[in-house]
Amino acid sequence: MSLFADLTSGVNAVRPGRTSMPSIDISMLVATSTLVLFGLLMVYSASIALADGPRYESYGRFYFVLRHAVFILIGTFAALCAASIPMRVWQKLAVPLFLACLVLLLIVLIPSIGREVNGARRWLPLGPVNFQPSELMKIGVLLYAADYTVRKQQHMHDFGRGFLPMACALAVVGLVLLMEPDLGAFMVIVAIAVGILFIGGINGKLFSVLLSFLVGSFLLLIWLSPWRRERLFVYLDPWNPDNAYGSAYQLSHSLIALGRGEWFGVGLGASIEKLHYLPEAHTDFIVAVIGEELGFVGLACLIALFTFVVWRGFEIGRQAIAMERIFNGLVAQGVALWFGVQAFINMGVCLGLLPTKGLTLPMVSYGGTGIVMNLVAMALLFRVDFENRNLMRGKRT
Repeated sequence: MSLFADLTSGVNAVRPGRTSMPSIDISMLVATSTLVLFGLLMVYSASIALADGPRYESYGRFYFVLRHAVFILIGTFAALCAASIPMRVWQKLAVPLFLACLVLLLIVLIPSIGREVNGARRWLPLGPVNFQPSELMKIGVLLYAADYTVRKQQHMHDFGRGFLPMACALAVVGLVLLMEPDLGAFMVIVAIAVGILFIGGINGKLFSVLLSFLVGSFLLLIWLSPWRRERLFVYLDPWNPDNAYGSAYQLSHSLIALGRGEWFGVGLGASIEKLHYLPEAHTDFIVAVIGEELGFVGLACLIALFTFVVWRGFEIGRQAIAMERIFNGLVAQGVALWFGVQAFINMGVCLGLLPTKGLTLPMVSYGGTGIVMNLVAMALLFRVDFENRNLMRGKRT
């Protein structure tokens, strides 16, 4: 029995005489749909004025929202396909998928193949769209780390057999991503992998060593890169005139937008900062537009939705682990970590709590590969929950 069949035949299909529990988590489905549709609305609001500028004057007012809607449809189809695949199959695919993602990351670096935008080489051109392998790698690392933890369960306290292989795999991924460069994606990937290892029971001392090494590496990367170091310093003083009109331009206008929003916002569609003052208003800084138009109340509702999704992800994972579906549980909690960390970084940047970093808000920001992979990740979470519920009914999946 597949989750796809349940979604198409009715979410309340149950086994007669056993339980009235639905086959999927309705509250999670509502929260996910709300985030995706709200994101579509805010992408429309944040991007409609871009056609008035010289850079996008040939695109038309509805270019970004229509593309975003198309990617949501593609992501929904991909999610339905992913949800129809049993988790035992995903576990078998974990290592091949991880290796395929690594190959794609290497292909991106080939000058004649990879596409360069603003000095970064992160995309593979596929006709009218650009594919970003680093987003697929988040899925790859999620599955690989969960499978690795299950396979190495007996050796998680051993440095050579439990810790070192995963550390080497992350180092290779990190090296390739930093050559693009894409430090933001690497931070999320590391958070997913390290979080799964921690949940899976890695030795506390080894975990501390790994965490210290990663933090030290990030600080060293920032210090050795003049433009990253500049971002850190301007974040500490964004209102300095030299910073406000330079590297802190995005941050200062994001804070202005949030300040204008006050408690209830200036009204949907009435943002001033999106009128070519705030760059990337429909992608990395969409939270600033939400805060300006819907105010503190709107942002609080958004944070509440993400909090619910993350909490349910951990709860679904806990249930799976309690039923001895360790791989399933680690995947579910890995998805929760992914969305929680990426949403925290994105919101933290827009609110001035963290240095500027190019990460989108999951399921909300404009994006192609990003929104598709977000929906596939949610499909994996729904699949784990579906199998949990089948086990509770006494069925094997």
